[in-house]
Amino acid sequence: MGTLDGRIALITGSGRGIGREEALFFAAEGAKVVVNDPGVAPDGSGTDTSVAAAVVAEINVAGGTAVASTDSVSDWQGARRMVDTAVDAFGGLHIVVNNAAISRPRALVNMTEEEFDDVVAVKLKGTFAVSRWAARYWRERYEAGDRADRAIVNTSSSAGLNSPYPLNTNYAAANAGVGAMTMLHSLELGRYGVRVNCISPGARTRLSLDLPAGVQSLTRQDTPAPGAFDPWHPVHQAVVAAYLSSADCPLSGQVLTVRGSTVTATHNWSLGEQVSKENAGWTVGELARALGKLPFEDPFDKLIYLSRVYGATSREQIQQLLNTILDNDERPEPGKAS
Repeated sequence: MGTLDGRIALITGSGRGIGREEALFFAAEGAKVVVNDPGVAPDGSGTDTSVAAAVVAEINVAGGTAVASTDSVSDWQGARRMVDTAVDAFGGLHIVVNNAAISRPRALVNMTEEEFDDVVAVKLKGTFAVSRWAARYWRERYEAGDRADRAIVNTSSSAGLNSPYPLNTNYAAANAGVGAMTMLHSLELGRYGVRVNCISPGARTRLSLDLPAGVQSLTRQDTPAPGAFDPWHPVHQAVVAAYLSSADCPLSGQVLTVRGSTVTATHNWSLGEQVSKENAGWTVGELARALGKLPFEDPFDKLIYLSRVYGATSREQIQQLLNTILDNDERPEPGKAS
């Protein structure tokens, strides 16, 4: 029995790097997976449909179940088609892992408008677009009486949270936005049984090595000997993402910084309490038990303005006020399509 048995996951940017490891791990844990990746270069150029297909083949050969999607997350209708792919292929959707990103590092004084826009389009708009279409589907299912647990796992970066890195104005700004959206979306979507969390990964991938040659020598992550513990392997991110995607995970509105087997709760862009395992990776069950002992902030506690302005004194009253605000936004503008 896997921790994700019976669940259906859409994982963006899952042709390579962290996303690929997430797709393989989720499938091994029992999930049916939509492998989304247009097969672009690290800077977003080009396309290669064989990238997603190769991961699907690897999952199927191992006994798992997967289908490919090659739409770009930056394409509004493409994001919708990804959700439709999961529903058409597997009959539903429980999990979205927003992992897609590109990198175009350059100093502020040299960065072009295109370099800024393209990175933000994939990381920030892409996370929003896929989450939006998934949320629309989940709201429909909830209103139809389907109370299954749903989860969004976003992927941010220390570059946008607590470790700003030169040459990354576009990447840092987009990832900071993803961190902010995580908390906001957890508040909006909780009423539909959707949990929203985020990981801030540290792993050896194409993007982490997309640095000027002089900097690479300072940040080099050497591959350890075969069989040795590798703290920079993307599989550690996959384990945390799987935990956050499991139906019995209690967390929502949280950002977890992942460095090998050290998992740290991040509060208001500051690192907090952590759990760690000596020279070994976690299983999903072990991680769940360890994180269950840590204190986590409730995103509802941050809605101070509601209590001050409207006199709400309990979580239930705040939720009722929040529902009223959201209900008032349910009516589409005249002549506007959804």
